[in-house]
Amino acid sequence: MSNWYQGKIRYQQQDEKGRNKTINETYLVDAVSYTDAEARMYKAIASNIPDFHLSKLARMKLAEVFFIDEGSEIWYKAKVQYIAFDEKTQKEKKIPYNMLINADNPLEAYNLLKERLGSVQDYQITDLNITNILEVIPYDEKEEKLKHGNFKPLAEVLASQEAE
Repeated sequence: MSNWYQGKIRYQQQDEKGRNKTINETYLVDAVSYTDAEARMYKAIASNIPDFHLSKLARMKLAEVFFIDEGSEIWYKAKVQYIAFDEKTQKEKKIPYNMLINADNPLEAYNLLKERLGSVQDYQITDLNITNILEVIPYDEKEEKLKHGNFKPLAEVLASQEAE
């Protein structure tokens, strides 16, 4: 399961009249901890914006993030309630989940989300709100393996030796 962290950065930029203007931007990063999220944000953003300040970093509870390859850069946060039957109380129970999807407009976001969720279970999409997230930085397993080399964990090496 992914751990998503929402980071807000602040930096100064000159406008057309030569005045400094404060810019605030929000990013979402998939990381294993706050420290990892901060490091990944600095790595991703520093190439474009050399002098910025990370003003806020908070965990964001998301059940799923849907990346639409040819979708918009606008991100929508959806609240989806799955309807389950509770055997103990003999009543329907609604279990809320937050999800994120990129689309051009709310209608497209709703339709894409409905398409991704399918008809496996009963659910209701109760909220769909635009976010101020500028970019989503997913966890790239290949990149992490390259960073740490081709070393196998000790448990894997021992298990393969025992199998032989």
